[in-house]
Amino acid sequence: MTGFTAPTDDILFSLRHVTGATAVAAWDDSLSEDILTHFAQFAEGVLAPLNGIGDAQGAQLVGGHVHMPDGFGDAYAQLAEAGWQGLQAPERFGGMAQSPLVAAGVSEIFSGANHAMQMVCGLVPGAIETLLNFGTPHQQDCWIPRLASGEVLSTMCLTEAGAGSDLSAIRCRAERDGDHWRLNGEKIFISGGDQDMSEGILHLVLARSGAVEDGLKGLSLFLCPAGSGVTVTRIEDKLGLHASPTCQLSFNGADAELIGAEGDGLKAMFTVMNHARLDVALQGVAHAARAAQIAEAYARDRVQGRRKDGSAARLSDHADVKRMLQEQASLAIGARAMCHLAYVEMEKNERPDLVSFLTPLCKVFCSEAGIRSADLGIQVLGGYGYLNEYQLSQVWRDARITSIYEGANGIHERSLATRGLKGPGSDQFADMITELGGKSECVMTELSEWQTWRDELRASDAPEKDAHAFAQSTAKLYFRACWKKCSLAAGKHPDPERIISLASFVLNS
Repeated sequence: MTGFTAPTDDILFSLRHVTGATAVAAWDDSLSEDILTHFAQFAEGVLAPLNGIGDAQGAQLVGGHVHMPDGFGDAYAQLAEAGWQGLQAPERFGGMAQSPLVAAGVSEIFSGANHAMQMVCGLVPGAIETLLNFGTPHQQDCWIPRLASGEVLSTMCLTEAGAGSDLSAIRCRAERDGDHWRLNGEKIFISGGDQDMSEGILHLVLARSGAVEDGLKGLSLFLCPAGSGVTVTRIEDKLGLHASPTCQLSFNGADAELIGAEGDGLKAMFTVMNHARLDVALQGVAHAARAAQIAEAYARDRVQGRRKDGSAARLSDHADVKRMLQEQASLAIGARAMCHLAYVEMEKNERPDLVSFLTPLCKVFCSEAGIRSADLGIQVLGGYGYLNEYQLSQVWRDARITSIYEGANGIHERSLATRGLKGPGSDQFADMITELGGKSECVMTELSEWQTWRDELRASDAPEKDAHAFAQSTAKLYFRACWKKCSLAAGKHPDPERIISLASFVLNS
């Protein structure tokens, strides 16, 4: 088995030299490198060794409570003690007040080391941001310090049976009870719905406070602490992420508190959802990088056949294997740049419509990149890839959900081809491609063709029928433009020849 090594050099190269993080006011270059290096050591030494254990043991529901796999509780205690749960929280609440750009690097490393545990811990930044944007001072003072310290973990409770992608079908009811509310109903597919790592759990619950006929306008967001009135009725038996307890929760008169205005629940919840969608994109990047790492190490050491001179050949000497390894590595580096550019634009806050356009694009491409890279890795290893020994089967199983949760990719593709083309975001996207790949004739030719297609879809009465093809073409254009920028910055990478070679592979294919 190939031990996990965090791709810290590649992450810093992308942030510093490809996506322009150094131009963002909140970026402290030296401190950012120290934070990423420190977390990488923690991930390699503490989190990654539990990944296989968690997959084998899984989370277990015993007596109505979830028990996490061996070692997870101790690892979480170390994570919380070091302050990692409060990485982005304001200092006045006990956090480190670090930028989303640093947090993006930490999140990718966390997911590459132990995606299942990252799933349980990773909704806290979104919950804190929601409290900062919509919570009362009392709610902020009550919950943010506890979330930042690791005392409390959070969940996002949207999905119900029959109300997955269509949130207007939500039936979980919220009824006033004096100054508080009572929740009644069920939620399914709740990541980290219960666990025994943190002292408490804060559920962010989207529930119906208005009439059914009010649709989305009748939904409000509530803070509901785990405990009285909240019961775990089951945990799902899943293809992957075995150590991440995906729970079905029953709310029976559960005590809750409204956050934000009544009827504005979806607006408030989108704060968590948008954070989660970019985080899922980074999960895809993490899987792409991890699968590439395993396959490259195996192919480099595995003796297979003979060279033309009669000497023993390594698997990596064979043309078809080289092709697959190059595709894996290029997917990881290019997809990472796509995500980092979205984060940089978010931090600059100069083109919010562009961020809205990039978010679903990153979610679609990067989640599929992780799955593709894992599949290629299995092929490189052959029979050994199909076994559990090298963990590639786990990488594939864990990665597979990323194209489904936080909005199935087909829904995001439809959004790009419809709502995404109505505002200025797609025009700003074209400007960004020019900024990235303006010195590449092939990129600019593709951009011109893309703009023609975009204009046709804008005028179409049924753009949905071309949504998948359009989204895939848009993502490919974005990916290739990012690689053009990587090629121009190759000299800044610790291994410039590797970047130049991969850029040639992408841009000339």
